[in-house]
Amino acid sequence: MNYREKYQSWIDDPFFDEETTAELKALTDEDEIEDRFYQDLEFGTAGLRGKLGAGTNRMNIYTVSLATEGLARTIENYGKEAMKKGVAIAYDVRLCSDKFAEIAARVLAAKGIKVYLFDDIRPTPMLSYAVRKLGTQSGIVVTASHNPQEYNGYKAYWEEGSQILDDVADEILEEIDGIGHYKEIEMMDFEEAKDKGLIQIIGKEIDEEYYSELLKMKINDDIDKDVKIVFTPLNGTGNIPVRRVLSDRGFNNIFVVPEQAEPDYAFATVGYPNPEDSKAFKYARELGLKKDADLLLATDPDCDRVAIAVRNEKKDYTYLNGNQTGALLIYYILSERSKKGNLPEDPAIVKSIVTGDLGKAIAKKYDVTTFETLTGFKNICALANEWEETGAFNFVFGYEESIGYVYKDLVRDKDAVVSSMMIAEMAGYYKKEGRNLLEVLEDIYEEFGYYYEKLISIVLEGVEGQERIKRMMDDIRHHSIDSIGEMMLQKTVDYLRDETDAGKSNVLKYYMDEGSWYAVRPSGTEPKIKLYIYSKGKSREDAQDKVELIEKVVRHRLESVE
Repeated sequence: MNYREKYQSWIDDPFFDEETTAELKALTDEDEIEDRFYQDLEFGTAGLRGKLGAGTNRMNIYTVSLATEGLARTIENYGKEAMKKGVAIAYDVRLCSDKFAEIAARVLAAKGIKVYLFDDIRPTPMLSYAVRKLGTQSGIVVTASHNPQEYNGYKAYWEEGSQILDDVADEILEEIDGIGHYKEIEMMDFEEAKDKGLIQIIGKEIDEEYYSELLKMKINDDIDKDVKIVFTPLNGTGNIPVRRVLSDRGFNNIFVVPEQAEPDYAFATVGYPNPEDSKAFKYARELGLKKDADLLLATDPDCDRVAIAVRNEKKDYTYLNGNQTGALLIYYILSERSKKGNLPEDPAIVKSIVTGDLGKAIAKKYDVTTFETLTGFKNICALANEWEETGAFNFVFGYEESIGYVYKDLVRDKDAVVSSMMIAEMAGYYKKEGRNLLEVLEDIYEEFGYYYEKLISIVLEGVEGQERIKRMMDDIRHHSIDSIGEMMLQKTVDYLRDETDAGKSNVLKYYMDEGSWYAVRPSGTEPKIKLYIYSKGKSREDAQDKVELIEKVVRHRLESVE
């Protein structure tokens, strides 16, 4: 069926509820109708992510039930033991998150699969912890992370506590494809499922164990715990867990942005709740200036990513990107653990292929091996899973330029709770030495070279936007840019077609002859194409000039594709 026929079939089918039918009948924009039905919301290794609303290409109770039915049938294929181990489910603050979590629980219960459902909103990393702690076969977290308020999403995890990889995603997708109609999906009454023990509500007992384990990760306790920190959870799930862990560590000067402390699915104070964007720090900066805070800390709505801004000599704040914060954490963790002699044997850090190389240079100094994976913590933590089995390496730290970090491997996903604790410890440690994090970063540049980076996102919504992104990728894939100023193209890696250790993905990476490189890829979760630019220069100005030149040439090339 084409999109129009799908649209009409939803309106005509009495299976769909009155609210859904009324919403669809009220649509008058043909482009909107097409966007809702031109494809099914795709289930992949990132699970589901899309705008809320009626339609096959939207997040709603029907698409969530379909995904869960596919997951349930896959678990059934693994046998009775897998069904008994069950599924842990968490959800964030977004509109319909609690409803979608309940729908998922009811679908699983109807198959006789045990469900452990959190009693309220939780950070995504706590779901990963619960999967491992409870020994479940799978996990689900209902979240759209940092997407705008009109989005929601659904991420699936496997028994290791990390997001599913292609092999399991393909099994789930095959089961989804075998479902003829939503009416084939059975759901057990929620209260009945609880009475039968198929749905078990979990709460503080998991939280307390998680906090206890995180506190064991501290490296130094002889630090300045009076370091002033302004924290904003951006109206998401991070407020209670981050404050709790920092309080338990003894930090005395934590100021929470009051307007952004409580959960708010509309994110009214911030709009786009992405702490990667310095605009998300507006309220935190205002409070920071009033309190003369040393550090601003912001977590995204599901509290798996964290960004910081540091008080500068102009008495304002300098915002650090994910590469810079990651490098600081790697430097602190490796230098301090090396000093104490407690780095594990065969230590390793893991970063994505679009993350900068400064962390790798630091790791080399401390004889720590760096591995690169495709984008996504499902890939980063897949190595932690592998090494747990083989003992080949010991996972110390994983990170991405998109402000995601995980220290150690208790949680097999990025974790803004433990990362916030380690950032606060790091800031307190260096403050006691009389340095702030900007001064430490400058020392790192002096020792390892001036690395500079920039991320450009070109947003292209709708059907035509997706087609244009494909044309952009095709154009630059087949007609590479051979020179940029005096920089000559030295090597190209096409992760979709070339054999690499990282695996297959639609990512193009271009290495220039003097050490700079850039990469282009479509976002896996948002309607945008991303351009990552990295340079290493003799000075800060040299590195910045190279990035600006690459941006000018490559961006012009991408945007010239009609």
